[in-house]
Amino acid sequence: MSPSSATSRARELLGVGSLTNKALRTWLHGLPGVDQVGIEARAAALATRSIKTTSKEWAIDTAIGMIDLTTLEGADTPGKVRSLCAKAKLPDPTDLGTPQVAAVCVYGDMVHIARESLGDSGIHVAAVATAFPSGRASLAVKLADTKDAVRAGADEIDMVIDRGAFLAGDYRLVFDQIAAVKEACARTGDEPDAHLKVILETGELATYDNVRRASWLAMLAGADFIKTSTGKIQPAATMPVTLLMLEAVRDWRELTGELVGVKPAGGIRTSKDALRYLVMVSEVAGDDWLTPQRFRFGASSLLTDLLLQRQKLRTGVYSGADYVTID
Repeated sequence: MSPSSATSRARELLGVGSLTNKALRTWLHGLPGVDQVGIEARAAALATRSIKTTSKEWAIDTAIGMIDLTTLEGADTPGKVRSLCAKAKLPDPTDLGTPQVAAVCVYGDMVHIARESLGDSGIHVAAVATAFPSGRASLAVKLADTKDAVRAGADEIDMVIDRGAFLAGDYRLVFDQIAAVKEACARTGDEPDAHLKVILETGELATYDNVRRASWLAMLAGADFIKTSTGKIQPAATMPVTLLMLEAVRDWRELTGELVGVKPAGGIRTSKDALRYLVMVSEVAGDDWLTPQRFRFGASSLLTDLLLQRQKLRTGVYSGADYVTID
């Protein structure tokens, strides 16, 4: 979808003749306000749901298959990325039945290493782009960053929105940048385009109303996924924020018939947390989102606890953390 076609589509969906910043602002600020007490109470209530042992086995395997195994450090080396890819393909060497993770997420200059290491495993290569994590760069730099990663073999691009522009009310600028990055995800020939995951950095958006507006703005501009956080800012993923984003993709489907994915990232560390999120996905958005194509966890440390819980269900014995490889 080109920026011009994204604009035309947004105009049609919003029922406006011209997609000006004023039109976007009027529409986004016309969305229902978020009841803070209500959204937090509902998230807390969903977190109390219990899961039977048989369902727990399925839920743990489902959560493993939804993880984006990630390394985003300045000290990343080719060896570290290869090691991460080996873990992605075989998370638990003691149990060959353990599911693979959904994707390996790296900086753009490491995409070719991950692509080579993962081969035909079916695991996606995701690359953070657009001056991650700050998003402070010109559009030309952001597009070059994206195109380099796509050329290197990235299946997914995780971009960050310009939070400064969003908080200043320059919604059209944010829309245009998302639409342009979406176009930069295109490939020539028969190869599928890279999917675009738009990071809202909800910890910097200040209010639940802003999270709802940013979610809708990203979807209007062509996002395939909306993602909570870079993992570099606190608070990162929270259940109330993820609940809001799940409501947004549910409502988007009712409006357009399209399914947009959701990715909470940062701060999800235990199997208990992951299962709470899966319950929320089912209750709020629906079971069509209980798949790696529609829901991801950006939480590498979560994998260790999921593997330990899986071992306990399989053997009846709870192993220590040293029984699982550390990223």
